[in-house]
Amino acid sequence: MFDWRLALWSLAAGAGIPVMAVLNARLGRALGEPLHAPMVLFVVGVIFVWVLGFSLTGRVPSVSAMAEMPKINLAGGLFVGFYVVSATFLAPRFGVGNFILFAMVAQILISAGIDHFGWFGAVERPVRLLRLGGLVVMVAGLAVAQVAAQK
Repeated sequence: MFDWRLALWSLAAGAGIPVMAVLNARLGRALGEPLHAPMVLFVVGVIFVWVLGFSLTGRVPSVSAMAEMPKINLAGGLFVGFYVVSATFLAPRFGVGNFILFAMVAQILISAGIDHFGWFGAVERPVRLLRLGGLVVMVAGLAVAQVAAQK
């Protein structure tokens, strides 16, 4: 069943991505070193997530559960770090719109693959013809927006 609250939350999270790219690029310039911006960003982010997580759950992550889990589960942090460093470096050089458009194409295609094949233990949601058509339209729209930006 479709949940509008989750959709709105997703929209809000997505809306923050290009803003984060611009602000982090500005932070890098203000610090005089672009790579220092993600370092500061993650310190602020860790504080935010720890305070929020503890406030909502009343506890911190279990060290024993982290020790027992497959270490691949921690790779998400590497992807987040890579994304933030990439946004910090690429947004001021390639343009925020360009960076986000190319990142979105990758997100659309990879998320469809994750859904379709159930990669990483995700719930399988087969990509049927109608959904595939929607994905093609979205990627085509991103391509048109990219071409239009060049004129």
